[in-house]
Order: sequence, then C-alpha cells, then structure tokens
Amino acid sequence: MKLRSIDLFAGIGGIRIGVHQAAKKKKFEYQNVFTSEIDKYCIETYKNNFGEDDIYGDISLISDEEIEKIPNHEILLAGFPCQPFSQAGLKGGFDDTRGTLFFDILRILKIKKPKCFLLENVKNLKGHDGGRTLQVILSSLRQMYYVPEPQVLNAKDFGIPQNRQRIFIVGFLKKHVHKEFKFPKPKNKTTLVSDILQKEESIDKKYIISDRLWSGHKRRKIENKLKGKGFGYGLFYPDSSYTNTISARYYKDGSEVLISRGDGKNPRKLTPRECANLQGFPKSFKLNKSDNQAYRQFGNSVSVPVIRAIALKMIDFIKKK
Repeated sequence: MKLRSIDLFAGIGGIRIGVHQAAKKKKFEYQNVFTSEIDKYCIETYKNNFGEDDIYGDISLISDEEIEKIPNHEILLAGFPCQPFSQAGLKGGFDDTRGTLFFDILRILKIKKPKCFLLENVKNLKGHDGGRTLQVILSSLRQMYYVPEPQVLNAKDFGIPQNRQRIFIVGFLKKHVHKEFKFPKPKNKTTLVSDILQKEESIDKKYIISDRLWSGHKRRKIENKLKGKGFGYGLFYPDSSYTNTISARYYKDGSEVLISRGDGKNPRKLTPRECANLQGFPKSFKLNKSDNQAYRQFGNSVSVPVIRAIALKMIDFIKKK
C-alpha cells in the first residue's frame, strides 16, 4: 500500500520523518509529494536531508488553482503557527479562519480531500483566548472530517528524555471512519539524559559557558527566586530522567538546558547533535552548518518518536477501513 504526504510549515521535516518511520514499520510505500516552508535556513537543511529542490514558499500566497495541481495524497502534515483569531466567531467554521495561516490548511483540505491529517502546535493552543481559538479550529475541521478531541502528549512518555508537551490534532474524512480513534498511550519507558549525550571528551570547548555567562545565570536565578518568578537556568546531569523543553531561543545562552560537568566546573550547552538526539532525529540527519540555526531549528521542531507513535495509530485506523 502507498502513503503519500504533503508537508506544510515543514521546518526541517521532523513530522515527515516520524510518519515515514511509521509507514516503513507498517510496510507502506511512503512518498512526500509537496513541501512548503519559508525560512531559508530551514529550506537549506531540508534540501540537504531530503534532496527536494522544488519547495513552495509562502503557503498563504497559494491560489486555489495551484492547490488543484498539488499531487493527490493520503495525509496532510502541518506544524502550523498559531495566530490570533481575533475576528473569528464560532458559527462560521471555515469562514471564521480567514486571515490566518490555518485558513490555508483548510483550503487545501477542502480542495484535495486527503484521507487524513496530522497537525501539531504548542500546548498553549488549548487555552488560547479562553479555548476559543481551538474551538474555531475544530468546528472548521469537523465540517468535513471526523476529529477526535485533540491530545497533549509529552516527549518524555515516548522514550525521549525531554519534558516537551505539544498538542496534536488528527482528522479523518468522515466516509473513512469506522470507529473511535485513540491516541497512543505513554510507553512508561525509563529515560536518562545520558541517552542523548555525546562522549564528554569529544565535546568542543566552545560549548562550555563562560565564567561571565555562568555568573549571570546564577545571579538571575537568585533574583527571580526572590521575586517569586521561579525562572532561571536548568542544570541537568547524565543520570537526570529528562531535561526541560528546548526552544528556538536556545542558541542565545542555553539557559533552559545546561549539562553539569562536575563540581567546580562551568556547565555546558547541548551540542546541536545532542539537540537532534533530544528530539529523536535519526543519527544520519544532517545538521545545518550554522550552530545558531541548528539550535533554532531543533528548538522549533517536533519530537520524532511522538509523531511516529501517532502515525502508527493513524495508519492502522485508515488501513482497517
């Protein structure tokens, strides 16, 4: 059997990788037939890993005629940005999303009618604007698709030592629905930060933070604690169960995840390769040549094993039909 995808707001292809892994496990022939991304550095990394030269840019500029020309596909993938739905109501569904990037996902779904879709967003989408934004999204999608209640899943529950919660929305064309879809359950597998670390002797000294930066981190943590904010650096050890969430700002000072090098030594940042490991990317994945861009890209990406677990459930769901 064949599973074809389109990859919107593709980043560096993390969602695509997870779906490909699931398809391979289920012995499906997998092919990604269309990709859209606007960040030139992400496009550089994407091309370097997938060999695709024809990447569509700003998806908000795509016409209905161009959408018609997108190759047919079974699954639409999108880690879409969450914009304010300030003018959106709760009655118009599809029309209520005009002016947002989510509207372009809906246009493609309406025209191409893939069997299913997988959308990913930050956990806060659930409570954004008092839950109103998510309700607009769901009411729009449910005009054509069976959409079970979205789920917040954590990477640390799927074999990755990172406390990273994201919301996932899946949907299936109503004619393909035969029973209730169930998201994957936590694997309850013990994880350790050491699982993603490179050998300490191989780490370049440039990843060790300076005395000045380390002093600043410690000072700010004390100041924030006195103010009752609770914000500050996160120091982790090889035997820690998991780290904090890495974000796109990790390249700035690495404060959310610092690795201890022992008493009396300044801690270090994760290397870009360790960030790839912390998101569950394959060892063969080629990093951007710029450390700063690599940090941004992995901080913005997805936990591949979580995507893989969801995709396995989705493939089983459509396969039975």
